[in-house]
Amino acid sequence: MGVSKLGATAPPRVVVVGNEKGGAGKSTLAIHIATGLLYAGKTVATIDLDLRQLSMAHFFAHRRAWAASAGVTLPMPAEHFLVGAEQLLTQPEADVVSAFEAAGSAALASADVLIIDTPGADTALSRAAHANADLIVTPLNDSFVDFDMLGQVDPVTLDLLKPSLYAETVWESRKRRMSETRRSIDWVVLRNRLATTEARNRKRLDERIQALGRRVGFRIGPGLRDRVIYRELFPFGLTIADLSPTVRPVPVALTHVAARQELRNIMSALRIIPASVVDPQTVDAA
Repeated sequence: MGVSKLGATAPPRVVVVGNEKGGAGKSTLAIHIATGLLYAGKTVATIDLDLRQLSMAHFFAHRRAWAASAGVTLPMPAEHFLVGAEQLLTQPEADVVSAFEAAGSAALASADVLIIDTPGADTALSRAAHANADLIVTPLNDSFVDFDMLGQVDPVTLDLLKPSLYAETVWESRKRRMSETRRSIDWVVLRNRLATTEARNRKRLDERIQALGRRVGFRIGPGLRDRVIYRELFPFGLTIADLSPTVRPVPVALTHVAARQELRNIMSALRIIPASVVDPQTVDAA
């Protein structure tokens, strides 16, 4: 597959949310980026490449159903699906990649930004998505267990030894893009699901992430803390950006104001749109 067959142009149009480790919060991050862009007035398309779980696809199905039941209008992305997705799980890699390229080309035909949610594994689909990215967003839980997918550390000194599996995958995608198109892929690692209190190993992990970022060339940004509100809103197909006087399926508290600011901070770190236009709505705690 040739790099950039989907035809992305600057500013970033293809945003890939990726990490080969499951449970890092990729889908949660993808839906928040998508809704943040929608409220900023962008035309958004989505492709869910996690063909087994389809968490992002389920989220937007819930969103349509809840909005219809509540009698409200919510911004929606243009969802694009791989033709014959269920059968693709057992098909040759070439067929899988071809189906992705067809869906991606259709998505970019009418969207400002395409958000791609990837599976937590090294697959042909994931590699194809990364090769076509303008921006790769990698959520990283606050743990050396998760960091191991990005970099290896000495078990005695905890000194950074070398990049690990996923970092090497991204590195190869970036080298190919630069070689073939003379354009780079931006890469942002977001510290996701941070605990509300300082973890004992926070400083040590910060130092290793900073060192790896300098070595392989990713930027570091803030992610989403481990807040109940993110889990509460998922069954409704809603995010913190949706809450308003007319969209309030759960009681609103002051902590939700902080959650909204987290989303602003993420959008600012990604540099797709100004943070000030992430969500024009105002939510007052009741």
